[in-house]
Amino acid sequence: MNDAEPSIRAADGKRRPAVLQVLPALVGGGVERGTVDVAAALAGAGWRSLVASAGGPMTRELARAGAVHFTLPLASKNPLVMRANIGRLAALIRQHDVDIVHARSRAPAWSARAAAQRTGVHFLTTFHNAYGGRSWFKRRYNAVMAGGELVIANSNFVAEHAVATYGIPRDRIRVIHRGVDVARFDPEKVSAERMARLAQEWRLPDGVPVVMLPGRLSRWKGHFVLVEAMKRLNRPQIHTLVVGGGGGERYRARLAAAIARAGSTVTFRVLDECRDMPAAYMLADVVVSASTEPEGFGRVVVEAQAMGRPVVATAHGGAVETVVAGETGWLVPPGDADALGDAIAEALALDGDGRARLAARAIAHVRGNFTIAAMAARTIAVYQELIGVKPAPATATVAA
Repeated sequence: MNDAEPSIRAADGKRRPAVLQVLPALVGGGVERGTVDVAAALAGAGWRSLVASAGGPMTRELARAGAVHFTLPLASKNPLVMRANIGRLAALIRQHDVDIVHARSRAPAWSARAAAQRTGVHFLTTFHNAYGGRSWFKRRYNAVMAGGELVIANSNFVAEHAVATYGIPRDRIRVIHRGVDVARFDPEKVSAERMARLAQEWRLPDGVPVVMLPGRLSRWKGHFVLVEAMKRLNRPQIHTLVVGGGGGERYRARLAAAIARAGSTVTFRVLDECRDMPAAYMLADVVVSASTEPEGFGRVVVEAQAMGRPVVATAHGGAVETVVAGETGWLVPPGDADALGDAIAEALALDGDGRARLAARAIAHVRGNFTIAAMAARTIAVYQELIGVKPAPATATVAA
């Protein structure tokens, strides 16, 4: 554990409220990114900001932001470890006079809820996706996320799923869309050198049109739909890039076979995860999200719009809330290769002025609705609601 926590009292002598966020680990990903962003905002707003997890490289960001991390085996799904975590968390809550426990994942939420009940503090959860489950056991396991006094959902789609599936009263749910780092995802900050370096690494010829689908290799990400869409377009001069890790050997082999069957109608490459996604987006003429199952939010769609790129996404899940069809991108039916190909062709056909107008609308849309500052301010307002503190104006809560 780490005892290097800031004083419980502010300079004016007032008690500083404390929030303990709980998640499996801090190794990267949307849940982890949101946890760190909120932790930093809490510390910046004068709260005591605590995080418990099994650790990971992102703990360094917490330390730089003035938050405190406690290492506990919260990534484990072993019932004995989860039971022991109740006592560990309860001790931490008492020792640091925590006001709110905020659970962001299912396995640690079971321990966190019991610890909050044992110590008599507030318990809050966040639904990061539409947790399903066909079996009774899986639904029971997921249902812990419905147990918060208030429940945050990262989109209206997820909120409605939580209401319909787990019977959460609508007045207990607060919808807070995820935020994008618009300081990092800013087209003005990506140099020509960064783009040239990445284009050379990826062996992209000069001047070729590029269609990119970022994201982990997974069956529901729509890679096979994209292969079929590009096959039907039959424009091999277009370089289609899948950018992302994972997938496993079997999935990669199936995808390679589908590309091979498309033959000379496509120029299709599967690349590993990219560390400079802002530059990657700038190399793309069109960014695609072809998910065949609805995503709770869809980070790629928002990041691409923040970079001013034309996006084509499937019309379900969070994308319906983050893409303004006909204004900032295109929405197509999931699994429809013809519609996907047609939308990609329309996006590629934009002239310079059309692309510039779309880019301006997309950037303004993201900066007006999906920033880290807005997400963090709304989350802090929920914390304030729980402990009965009158919320401050959102613009004053977190610095942009």
